[in-house]
Amino acid sequence: MRTLTEDQVEIGSVLPELSIDLTPTVVVSTALATMDFTPVHHDVEGARAQGSKDIFLNILTTMGLVERYVTDWAGPEAIIRRIKVKLGVPAYAGDRLSFNGTIVSREAGEFTVEVRGKVSLGDHATGTITLTLPSAP
Repeated sequence: MRTLTEDQVEIGSVLPELSIDLTPTVVVSTALATMDFTPVHHDVEGARAQGSKDIFLNILTTMGLVERYVTDWAGPEAIIRRIKVKLGVPAYAGDRLSFNGTIVSREAGEFTVEVRGKVSLGDHATGTITLTLPSAP
């Protein structure tokens, strides 16, 4: 995989969309992988008993997917400096999570990407990731 260099990225550049089908297996396996045994992430009846319509992604999975979205675009030599994410609506099993992003600034060699992850109910995660990229060879 190739890493983007500083000269290949411009303010206003749009990242390609990434869509992920949130199957029950994805929701449960990612919760268990992060050792989150809270019932709302793996037990449908437990989630409903707490007022939820279904099981939903946990925050660690959401944060990992936000980071993955940007690093898949930027490449393996990109260095994440900061992540600021605000959670919105739940990302329920059976839905699709779609990410989009835009380069919004460059300051002192760091690029800031504005990221939005949407599901059918609206914004699941919004925020920014600041990263550095290598210089052109």
